[in-house]
Amino acid sequence: MTLTLGVYYLTPFIRWDRGPNAPDQAVLIDLESAKAYWFWIEIWPQEVYLLTGILILAAVVLFFVTSLFGRVWCGYLCPQTVWTDLFVWVERIVQGDRNARKKLHEARWSFDKVRKIATTHFIWLVIAWCTAGSFVLYFNDAPTLFWSFFTFDVSPTILTFIGGLTFSTYLMAGFAREQVCTYMCPYARFQSAMFDCDTLIIGYDEQRGEARGKHKKGESWDDRGHCIDCTACVQVCPMGIDIRDGLQMECIACGLCVDACNNVMDKIDLKRGLIRYDTVNHMEAEQQGRKESFKFLQSRTIYYAAILAVVAVAMFAAVIGRTSLELHVLHDRNPLFVQLSSGEIRNGYIIKILNKTHDHRTFRLSLEGLDDVQIEVKAAGSVSADSLYVVADSIGTYHIFVSSNMAPDSPRDITFTLTDQGSDMTDTYDAVFISKRGR
Repeated sequence: MTLTLGVYYLTPFIRWDRGPNAPDQAVLIDLESAKAYWFWIEIWPQEVYLLTGILILAAVVLFFVTSLFGRVWCGYLCPQTVWTDLFVWVERIVQGDRNARKKLHEARWSFDKVRKIATTHFIWLVIAWCTAGSFVLYFNDAPTLFWSFFTFDVSPTILTFIGGLTFSTYLMAGFAREQVCTYMCPYARFQSAMFDCDTLIIGYDEQRGEARGKHKKGESWDDRGHCIDCTACVQVCPMGIDIRDGLQMECIACGLCVDACNNVMDKIDLKRGLIRYDTVNHMEAEQQGRKESFKFLQSRTIYYAAILAVVAVAMFAAVIGRTSLELHVLHDRNPLFVQLSSGEIRNGYIIKILNKTHDHRTFRLSLEGLDDVQIEVKAAGSVSADSLYVVADSIGTYHIFVSSNMAPDSPRDITFTLTDQGSDMTDTYDAVFISKRGR
């Protein structure tokens, strides 16, 4: 919990030098400029395929880990689990253990009861507010927004988002808790499709534990199981299930029942592991007196690993092959062409120049595939095809006219070439020049 919360709360404050004219926040979703930053990777709206690849990669990793180790994501890393554990920890610190909390809630209202419950909910709201505020930091410059709270200079939009997220965190972690996992999360519904008898799950050693019953110190363990029916495993379960009834959909593999049972075994001087992480095949082999190792290398794990490798290589190639300059050209639709008084044929185009560098750039536009061609830029000031200026980390849009007095009899394939005047960066775009006699 400390590790996951530390990553969540501190990540927005990590700095990453990208040079001038670029944010220095390592992880940032910049809605204003429509870009996402993750350390050395910058994702533009045109690169949505990278987001798709990330989602596919995350899903396959989740399936791969689940097939091997069960729902470890749900038990240790899921935000719902982490914040629920944090809220329960606060509840335990303020109100006491389970028995103390039960007595407190069943007792009549008194100053002490009001004080403890009010303190618990106040701390919950503070945690929920910090959680919501940290989430907003991922969409803004973290240090600037952080200090703006102390100067009361926060926009109403940000405060509205923080208010909504505070309420949702307070509701989900403070009250809904296991209901979110059982009724709202789809993962619990299809997790069994990824389990088999070699998946590491939490299991109860029924052969060793049955028949269960109360036990007094000094009594013999002959003809009876090691489970003393203390229900400690049920009391600590955040999902409220009894693992002794077998693996159930609600189980999130958090291991709290394992710890509780091991503590009881220590107290009555019995071997640990009555409830433990194990596979069905391994547990059955132990019960039959056979030695069988864990089988993690199976056909399905190989399939998952192969898919992971393919997606990872594709993502790596996509990131490595990204260019800092892109040219896009759109032909005017109305009119498709114009015949000038001089007899020249003119076509109009909208060109978009994506300057992904962190420096202001000037570009030169040229054209191939058409004889006796002239390029005119329709823009204010003295802008020509040799001086197309685009500021850093932005898209430059220009309306140009291409004219030729040697127009072809039919549509002609042409190629626009964009060259950066300060470096060797170039990009090309294939388009069509349409004449009066074209079909």
